[in-house]
Amino acid sequence: MSLEENKAIIRRFYESVNKHNPDLIDELVAQGYIDHPRQFQGLENYKQHLRRYYTSFPDSHETIEDIIAEGDKVCIRLKGTATQKGEYRGLAPTGKKVTWEAHTIFRIVNGKIAEMWVSQTN
Repeated sequence: MSLEENKAIIRRFYESVNKHNPDLIDELVAQGYIDHPRQFQGLENYKQHLRRYYTSFPDSHETIEDIIAEGDKVCIRLKGTATQKGEYRGLAPTGKKVTWEAHTIFRIVNGKIAEMWVSQTN
């Protein structure tokens, strides 16, 4: 896949994530997906994570600010916002709006996201 095709996969991925429908990522994420920051593996586990996240942060939205591709990797800088309306990782809902910036590296294999690493600031 070309670098531009790999970047397009990541753009489509975030369009899907922002629609809050985990089933939209089926064509973009590999079955054996490895999520390094949350330490789990598998597309279904990732979709379960997204369902919990969307319940806790129903207005979440992430915007890609920069995108760079090299080889099988795509790196992005993004900004996100969300309001915690439900329990998340044992934390009671706060009703507060949060913002963050993250730097994420994706590895693309056969046109699908195979791995992800994230560095995030709040």
